[in-house]
Amino acid sequence: MAITHLKTATKTPETETDTARKVVTDMLAAIETGGERAVRDYALSLDKWSGDILMSPEAIAARIAEVPASVKDDIAFAAAQVRRFAEAQRASVQDFSLEITPGLTLGQKLVPVNTAGCYVPTGRYAHIASAYMSIATAKAAGVKTVVACSAPYRGEGIHPEVLYAMTVAGADVIMCLGGVQAIAAMTYGLFTGRKADIIVGPGNKFVAEAKRMLFGKVGIDVFAGPSEVCVIADETCDPMIVATDLVGQAEHGHESPAWLITNSRAVAEEVSRQMPLLIDKLPPTARDAAAAAWRDYGEVVLCDSREEMVAVSDTYACEHLEVHCADLAWWHANLTNYGSLFLGEETNVAFGDKASGPNHILPTKFAARYSAGLSVHKFLKPLTWQQMTREACTVIAPLSARISRLEGMEAHARTSDVRLAKFSGDRAFDLGRPVET
Repeated sequence: MAITHLKTATKTPETETDTARKVVTDMLAAIETGGERAVRDYALSLDKWSGDILMSPEAIAARIAEVPASVKDDIAFAAAQVRRFAEAQRASVQDFSLEITPGLTLGQKLVPVNTAGCYVPTGRYAHIASAYMSIATAKAAGVKTVVACSAPYRGEGIHPEVLYAMTVAGADVIMCLGGVQAIAAMTYGLFTGRKADIIVGPGNKFVAEAKRMLFGKVGIDVFAGPSEVCVIADETCDPMIVATDLVGQAEHGHESPAWLITNSRAVAEEVSRQMPLLIDKLPPTARDAAAAAWRDYGEVVLCDSREEMVAVSDTYACEHLEVHCADLAWWHANLTNYGSLFLGEETNVAFGDKASGPNHILPTKFAARYSAGLSVHKFLKPLTWQQMTREACTVIAPLSARISRLEGMEAHARTSDVRLAKFSGDRAFDLGRPVET
């Protein structure tokens, strides 16, 4: 058994982290001190935007009036797909109560966060789908207030189609604001008076770093990095489709890894041959990004068996994982680390990114080993509660007292003592040896 790297990445997602960290540190410090004024200064200097940050209903209506009806229909359809899937996720988890022992009732109550901040990037591309992926999911979870942010597009306000997607998905407040300053504004409740409880959505390395640094002051969806794709392919695959799908994700950016894992040298060689040819046919912006991503971050791994292929894939823990192999059920049963799984050549990442239904905001940089992508669960707090009768109290209290004293926590133990003295009359209990030190 052997694993051979026919192509190895020369860079890692951590390569550019130090630069981003320094920039974001300085920006967050300035915004924490300067508040809204500092945010407006960054909006002007970075995005050439001096207009209103908070968008009024009238401004929204005027901006989306130019969106063609057919485009509105497409966006509405895709948003409905995401909403339906999110609503099904919400229905899969429930409040419950359980009388675990006589007189002792325990329960779970699912409570949505009050305010969610949803960031929608519009840098190299206008990420229309990210609007409904985040906003519709938050609203399906029952979030009361969703604050959505997107940068002015080419200095003219939020991209019209992005803005329409925000409205269809159900955003309550929309801000024309991008980058680190948008993440900070949502965290501190600037312009809205509503501090976000959680911030979700993709973004560039500066946005990702801002979320990472502010985590704790605000919840976040995932520690995000550049978009990733991995394709597992055997001899039954169509190499042209495999290569096309790898290029399809590499266009995300210069630092987006694209990985191929195969047990066929012929597939590895043909996909490797096709990659530069397909990249060369892209328009300039996508060609520049995909060429750099494949050159610096692309990998091709040749394995002897499908078990080895699973082991390599689970080590990569890729954000988007496609399987172009025979016996898809076996792969579905054995793969464990991925953000989202796409089974068969009929299904691909772009479908999931845009319109099929499951969320496209997913873990990167190995986080799929322990975390899932965005879902209604990210916006829900499974809060526990408990209530007991006096008789149940006399059952639990002695155990609590004894364990507390074994731990050396006398004050804890005495919360049991006073209840037993009040509720149990003259009954005697073993309460453990009092803590003396």
